[in-house]
This record gives sequence, C-alpha cells and structure tokens, in this order.
Amino acid sequence: MKIYNTMTRKSEEFHPIESGKVRMYVCGPTVYNYIHIGNARSVVAFDLIRKYLEFRGFEVDYVSNFTDVDDKIIHGAQLEHTSTKSFSERYIAAFYEDIDALNVKRADHNPKASEYIYPMIDFIQDLLDKDFAYVSEGDVYFRVSKAKDYAKLANKNLEELLAGASGRTDEESLRKESSADFALWKSAKSGEISWQAPWGAGRPGWHIECSVMATSLLGDTLDIHGGGADLEFPHHTNEIAQSEAKTGKKFVNYWMHNGFVNVDGEKMSKSLGNFKTVHEMLKYVNPQILRFFLATTHYRRPVDFTDDALIASENNLKKIENAYRNMDLNTDSDLSVLTVFKNDFVSKMDEDFNIANGMTVFYDFISWVNKGNGGIEVKQFFDEVLNILGIKFEVDENLDSEIETLIEARQLAREVRDFAKADEIRDELKAKGIILEDSASGIRWHRE
Repeated sequence: MKIYNTMTRKSEEFHPIESGKVRMYVCGPTVYNYIHIGNARSVVAFDLIRKYLEFRGFEVDYVSNFTDVDDKIIHGAQLEHTSTKSFSERYIAAFYEDIDALNVKRADHNPKASEYIYPMIDFIQDLLDKDFAYVSEGDVYFRVSKAKDYAKLANKNLEELLAGASGRTDEESLRKESSADFALWKSAKSGEISWQAPWGAGRPGWHIECSVMATSLLGDTLDIHGGGADLEFPHHTNEIAQSEAKTGKKFVNYWMHNGFVNVDGEKMSKSLGNFKTVHEMLKYVNPQILRFFLATTHYRRPVDFTDDALIASENNLKKIENAYRNMDLNTDSDLSVLTVFKNDFVSKMDEDFNIANGMTVFYDFISWVNKGNGGIEVKQFFDEVLNILGIKFEVDENLDSEIETLIEARQLAREVRDFAKADEIRDELKAKGIILEDSASGIRWHRE
C-alpha cells in the first residue's frame, strides 16, 4: 500500500509504527458554527481512508479533535450572552448530527481542547525550559529560529517567511523577537475565558492544542496526520515545530491533505461567504447522495460543487442500489471472476486510496452483477465496498414483502391471461415507485 506523503511530495510504501495498527489524527472543526460542505469533504475523505484501512485488516486508532477554545467561539458566546461551553456544545451536537447523517464512523476519541488545558501548560513549560519559547508581556511565543527545517511541510523556508512578514508594526509583532514566531499562549483579556499558568492567566494558541491532544492520545510519533490542504501552513507546520522541539522525535510519518471543495472556481469557505452548511443542505438533499458525491473523488483532488454533480451522484447511486436490490443470492457465480474484481479494486485503492479508479472497477462489477451473477460471496464484496463508501441501503421488509406479493399476483394473472389485472397491478406498483423488468431469470424490480 502506498500513501502520498505531503512532506516528501511523493508516494511512499506504508509501514506503520506497530504492525497491523495505525495511529491516525485528523484535525476536526472549530465549533463556532455548523460545518460547511468543505469541512464535510475532509471528514468524509478521511472516514473513507479509515474504513479502507480497516477493510485491509488494520486496527485504526482514530482521533479527531474539537477546537472549543478560540477567538470566534468567545466572540459568538459574548454576542449571545452565554458561556463558551454552552455555545460550543451546541455546535458539537450539530456536528455529530451531521456526520451521523452522512454515515461517518465516529472517531475513537474526540478530544476537546478545553479538556487538555493543563497538559498544554505543561507542554509549553517544557518548551520554555528548553529555550524553544519565551514569555513576552504575558504571552508565550515559539522561537521559530530554533526549529529544524521549519516550514518544510509547506515547501517554504524561514527566510521567505521573514521576508514576507517584514515591515509589520502591529501590536503583537512588537511583542515578538521575530515576526515568524507564533503564539503558544495568549494572555487573558477582560471578559474572556482564561486559565492560570505559571507565566500568567490566559488561554492556549490554536496550534499547541492539536500537538497536545495528538501526542497525549497517540504517542510522540503518529503514523498518519490528516486535514485540509489549507492547514499545511501555518497550522501543521507549527505542530511539527513545537512537537519535535519538545520530544526530539519525528512527529508524523505520513502527512495527508485533502483537496478543497470549489464553488465557481473558488475554495468554499466561511471567510469568502460562498459556503453551504451541511445542516441546511440535509433539509433538502438526501444525505446518501451528498455522501456519495463527497466520497467518490480522490481525496487529494478538488471537488466542484454543482447541482449537476449532485444529480450525477444521485443517478449513479440509483444504479448501484438497483443492482444491489436485484442481486440474486441463490445464484452460483464464477468466483474466479469475483476474485479478479476484488484484486483489481484493492490494487487501485492501494495506490493512495484512489477511489476514483476503484469506482471504475466497482462499476464493472455492478455490470457483471446485473447480468445475473450473485450469491453470498458476491453480496459480501458488494457490502464491503458500500461500507468503504459509507453507503447503506435501507430495507423496508414490510414493503418488500408487499411488493413480492403483488408481483406474484401479477404473474398469476398473466398465467390465466387476465392481462387487465396484470396491468392494474403493474400500475399500482409504479405508483409506489416500483418498476418491473421481465428477464430471463424472471421478474425483477427496482425503485425509481
């Protein structure tokens, strides 16, 4: 299996730290609003990656955090005259509701930044003791000049960053030794939530939160760290600098970043105001269709969010569902052909989780199923791929039983040449959204 490592800009053979196990951390949301489709793209992409790793036999310890200590959360809570905890918990609950609807498997751990404040203080103190950090007017900053190969993840160097930041004269820049230094701790402001630290009351910076939660739960070195491409710099860059400064060990072996969701050629984001929240979309879009749309593009490629793309996803999903529902479990199929499909699917997916190529194999498999191939082994593979995609077809046993009864009655009417009755039953089924097809193996049905 190969993974494209953002750090090296090439595909590398995947070798986990511990055989058969994967330590995986994916940056989660800052909970001050509902997640938008761009956020959901990252959640779904890494859910698919996790499920494929599990399909391949790995035990995945999956961690994804909540940033519930942040300027936007403090501001939102102040506007609503409520606590930051009450404000953030509302959006944490909404996040779970949205990802459950999208059939995302919940993380093994969803740590909240507010629950790790004191480990963060200890982490920062360690950096101060090692001279990687310094206190300035109650704030604590990381001394970037001491970091080895700073910004290597984003393919930048310190000289470029310093040149880009030259000439800044804002209040914070005046407190720093260097314009590239970043905040580990922010001193308390009037009316804001704060915690007491040896260097004064305040709250942690954003970057330190993920380093502490990741290493606390997964150890000093992770197998995989994921997130959106916009996190390469500065967030993941700063995570690397402070984590490796503290532990003296490599922080992450494989860095993975998903592409953006674009609207009219621009990245979907709250700052641009061109976003659609999942919460709102699920009021009028079937979550299965949205899930399929997000899941079936290779995670590193950008996704263009359009009505036509959703319609295409809906049509493809219907074809898959019809094949699944019409599959004959009593058929004896050529299992050597099934093995070829399985091996081809794995071969495509093992190349950096290339679901787009994997879907090409899957569609060929579906065509084969539609030719009358079925059986328990065929259904098992079908179910495995659907699980990786995050698709689950609901079965209404009572409705299916009613449909089968009507089909049997129609068949009996045809046998006694009561074609008027047969047509009446066909029309009744069509009114229920059921389309009948006469085939060599008998009558098959599917939903419109």
